[in-house]
Amino acid sequence: MHRTRTHFTDRTDAGRRLAALLGHLRGPGTVVVALPRGGVPVAAEVAAALGAPLDICVIRKLGVPRQPELGMGAIGEDGVRVLNDEVIRLVGVTPGQLADVELRERAELERRARRYRGGRPPEELRGRTVVVVDDGIATGSTARAACVIVRARGAARVVLAVPVAPDDWTDRLAGIADELVCVGTPSPFFAIGEFYGDFSQTGDEEVLRHLAEARAAPAQDGAGAPGSGVDRELVLPVAGVRLAGRLTVPADAAGVVVFAHGSGSGRHSPRNRRVAAALNRAGLATLLFDLLTEDEEPDRRKVFDVELLGARLTAVAGLLPELLEGRERALPLGLFGASTGAAAALTTAAALGEGVRAVVSRGGRPDLTGPGRLAEVTAPTLLVVGGLDGRVIDLNRQARARLRCESELAVVPQAGHLFEEPGTLDRVAELARDWFLRYLPAGPPATP
Repeated sequence: MHRTRTHFTDRTDAGRRLAALLGHLRGPGTVVVALPRGGVPVAAEVAAALGAPLDICVIRKLGVPRQPELGMGAIGEDGVRVLNDEVIRLVGVTPGQLADVELRERAELERRARRYRGGRPPEELRGRTVVVVDDGIATGSTARAACVIVRARGAARVVLAVPVAPDDWTDRLAGIADELVCVGTPSPFFAIGEFYGDFSQTGDEEVLRHLAEARAAPAQDGAGAPGSGVDRELVLPVAGVRLAGRLTVPADAAGVVVFAHGSGSGRHSPRNRRVAAALNRAGLATLLFDLLTEDEEPDRRKVFDVELLGARLTAVAGLLPELLEGRERALPLGLFGASTGAAAALTTAAALGEGVRAVVSRGGRPDLTGPGRLAEVTAPTLLVVGGLDGRVIDLNRQARARLRCESELAVVPQAGHLFEEPGTLDRVAELARDWFLRYLPAGPPATP
C-alpha cells in the first residue's frame, strides 16, 4: 500500500491508475459497481480495462447538520441504512435531526435511481465477483452501505476499490469486503478532494453518458452487446504464437475494422474500446487483439518493432474469412491504428493493397512505417492528431506528404496525445466512424 502524497489529475486519471491494480479480476464473472456520482467516471475506466459490465449502487451520505461533508451514516437502495454511532454521539445529533436528514436524502436517492436506471433492472450479481468503486473514502459510510447492498444481492466476492483513502481505512472497513484495493493512503488526510487536481462535481449527464457507453461496449462474457450478431473472445494463431482478441459483429454489419493498439496497450485499451463501441453502434464490426503475447510485452524492442507488428496485423487480417460467418466473410476491411499501431496499420495496408479500403490513425506515428511503404498505401487514410500534440502533428504532416492515396489530417482542438481531455476521444470516434462509413461499404476499393 503506497503512503505517498498521491495526486490525481482528475477522476479519469484516478480510474486508470486504479484499474492497473485490478488486472487479476479480469474475467467473465466480474461486474463493476460505481457509487454515483463521483465514483462513476472512476469506475468507467476500471470496467473498460477489465472488460466488465458497469452498474451503479445509489448511495446517499447522511451528512451532519450544518456540516454536511462529515458523514454520520449512509442510506442506499434496497432499504439499506448504515449509521456511524461515534460521529452521531460526538457531534450530538438528535434523533429528530437524523430523521430530517434521512427523509431529504431518501427522496434524492430515489430520484437518482430512477433517472440513472431508466427503468432497467440492476445487473445480476448473484454468484459473481463485484468490484465496488468510488472516487475515494473519507469516513467509509457510503462504501460500507454499498458493500452491504451488493452482498445482499448475491455477490460471491466483494472487492472494494478506491483511488485514495486514509491510512487506517483497512481497519475501519475490516470484514466489509473480501478484498480492499487502494492506489494511495496518504497521511495526513483531511478530504478526498485535496488529492485531485480537478475534483469538480460530476453531473447527472456525465453519469448517464458513462453508463450508456458501458452498455454499448463489447461484453466480456460473450452475451453480446445490444443488437450484436457475434461478440466473443478469440485466440488467434499467428506465426507460432497465440494472440488473444475480441470480435464483435453487429447484425447487418457494413464492414469490419481491425484495431492495432499502441505501445504498452492491448485489446483492453479503454480508448480503443470506446472507439470500437462507437463503430459497433454505427453498424461496423470490430476486431481488437493483442499484437504481442504476455511474455513478449515487457520486451521494448518488440513493442517498437513495426515490421513484426505489421506482419502480425497482416496475418490476422488474413484470418478474417475464417472468423466471420456466412455472407459476412466478404465484409470490406478497414484498419484503425493508435501510436505505433498506426505504423503497423499502414504497413498492412501497403502489403494488402486493395484488400484494405480505409485506414484511420489516432495519435499515430505513421513516420515509423518502413521506407517506401507509405507511398504503396492505396486505402484512403485519415490521420487524427491532438491539437496540443505539436511534435506528433509535425510527424503526421511529414508522413502525409509521402502518401500517394487520398488522405486527410484532422487536428482535434485542445487534445493531447492520449485524447484524455473531456470530449476529445468522442470526437475521434466520430471522425473514425464517418471515415469508415464513407469508404468501407460502397463501391470498388480505392486506387491511388
